[in-house]
Amino acid sequence: MIFAFALVLGSCAGGNELASRTERIVFFGDSITELGAGPQGYVTIVNDSLAKSSGGTIEVIGAGISGNRVPDLLARVDRDVIARKPSLTVIYIGINDVWHWQSFNRGTPKPEFESGLKELITKIHATGSRVILCTPSVIGEKRAGTNTMDTMLAEYAGISRSVAHAMQVQLCDLNAAFNDYLRAHNPHDAGEGILTTDGVHLNVEGNRFVAAQMLAAITERRAKNQPTDRPR
Repeated sequence: MIFAFALVLGSCAGGNELASRTERIVFFGDSITELGAGPQGYVTIVNDSLAKSSGGTIEVIGAGISGNRVPDLLARVDRDVIARKPSLTVIYIGINDVWHWQSFNRGTPKPEFESGLKELITKIHATGSRVILCTPSVIGEKRAGTNTMDTMLAEYAGISRSVAHAMQVQLCDLNAAFNDYLRAHNPHDAGEGILTTDGVHLNVEGNRFVAAQMLAAITERRAKNQPTDRPR
């Protein structure tokens, strides 16, 4: 399901001036992003924060679909990202590529996961959009290394880090951020209920946490004089 928020910020101006300052940010992912476009979701929080802080016109789009893996994103990238001509695309994927090995025995093989991420980034870059690539967050909230799928998840997160480095795109390391947070805030080693409702999908605090990571990544890009405006 695709959600879009159109933000008109700053003082009134002519249509041509506003169009020249337009940014469009697409959050591209699975059910975490689909739910993130809800009333208390991370996409909505990012949208609201940018509405207060930015002086331009920003459109924030949540393009998440439940159950998606990297091959699914490849199948719809033209329709849900490229056709929208974003200035910035945030790819948050990888949970189902791992989790589905256990749930359905049809996760994404590691070589296909890596090549798929590279193909996604190449296709998006070809439109002039910048990319922020996120590592997959968690499958279970017990301290790192003790959840059933932690070893495999760490391998896939490592692939995302390597792809970001090889493709020279900005990394938002949610996997590391979640693990750091859970080490400090999960003293009873609970499997869920800290940042997630079920070990995967974000609760209210989890959505706030992810929104903070996303906003930090966007701020970092601007601080490095890498505006999200799509080249013209």
